[in-house]
Amino acid sequence: MLDSQRRQAIATEILVVGAGLAGLAAALAFAEAGFETILCGAPERLANGRTVALLDGSMRFFERLGLRAEIERRGAPLKGLRLIDDADSLWRAPTVEFRAGEIGLEAFGWNVENAALIEALAADAARRARLTLIGRRVSAYEWDQGRALAHCDDGRTIAALLVVAADGRDSPARLAADIPIRTHRLPQTALTTILSHRRPHQDFSTEFHTRSGPFTLVPLPPAEGEAHRSSLVWVMTHSAARRRMALDDGNLAAEIEAQAQSIHGAMRIAGGRGAFPLVAQTARRLTAPRLALIGDAAHVAPPIGAQGLNLGLRDAAHLIEAAAQAKAIGADIGGAAALARYEARRRGDVMTRAAAVNALNLSLIAGLTPLHMLRGAGLAALNAFGPLRRLVMREGVEPHLFA
Repeated sequence: MLDSQRRQAIATEILVVGAGLAGLAAALAFAEAGFETILCGAPERLANGRTVALLDGSMRFFERLGLRAEIERRGAPLKGLRLIDDADSLWRAPTVEFRAGEIGLEAFGWNVENAALIEALAADAARRARLTLIGRRVSAYEWDQGRALAHCDDGRTIAALLVVAADGRDSPARLAADIPIRTHRLPQTALTTILSHRRPHQDFSTEFHTRSGPFTLVPLPPAEGEAHRSSLVWVMTHSAARRRMALDDGNLAAEIEAQAQSIHGAMRIAGGRGAFPLVAQTARRLTAPRLALIGDAAHVAPPIGAQGLNLGLRDAAHLIEAAAQAKAIGADIGGAAALARYEARRRGDVMTRAAAVNALNLSLIAGLTPLHMLRGAGLAALNAFGPLRRLVMREGVEPHLFA
């Protein structure tokens, strides 16, 4: 049966499963690198009020695909980051400002609405050479020494040298390969929305550190009739999120303005809103025979520090590098050696980023004075010592120490 299916299957070098942001980006990049690629997956259902901050390394990833100008047109530059201690600690840390120009960048990155980004990527994918789009889900897999077989829900079978799983936190591909995960459900929910406000954001992202988690305002470009806009990610307790989601737009905007200390003046809800319970999740392995995990299939982090998609794009870049090195010497692009190289490159970055996000979140919500003092001392050090601040900024936009 397997031999018959292999003969009838659609053959490709790379099969990317999952047509969300990470999957689209990975498929485009594999095709750009010269691999025959199939992207398989139903269009992603977009969450309300969500944006993504693409840091400098991610913007250079898209620049290599010829998409940087289009993303900049749809987004807003992040030229600065302001951290404000609002945790009611015994000792309040000074406000810290990071400026992209201090490390020679025009901007740390660009903030763009998820819907606008996925529209831009999908439009490019539809005309990209070496990339075939199949808008169906994969219902079953068979892992073979020579190729993986992916059976689509419309009866088609795809035979690939390497399957790239970008199919989300509940990844069917990961489950089919029997890769276990570590999951930690946090006592918090992130409320997200798009805001219009009276005062300009001046291309600065502002993050308030509160006892329930970060409250972050990120610049967006103007829209018709709205000169000043920002996206909001407000991390809070589950009960607070339920209460605020039940408010009408006017009362919710008033609470947001109060929490923001009126830094942008009067605010109005200008887009959809969403509430998402926070989960920290990591796959115990990033690979299995003929399979590599990227994006949320590999790791899920709370929406703190703009790690999610940026980590996923680094996954894709390192996986393509490992596959290209194998192809250049005539080796198997989905073989054990190439996959081991990818796993080794990614493990340090994923683990250190997860640890940093969890440490910051814990320092806010734990209610332990020593942790609050340690966080405050760290912010004070960043404020006082330029070399340390610049090191943190460089590692923030693209890691070098652990990648």
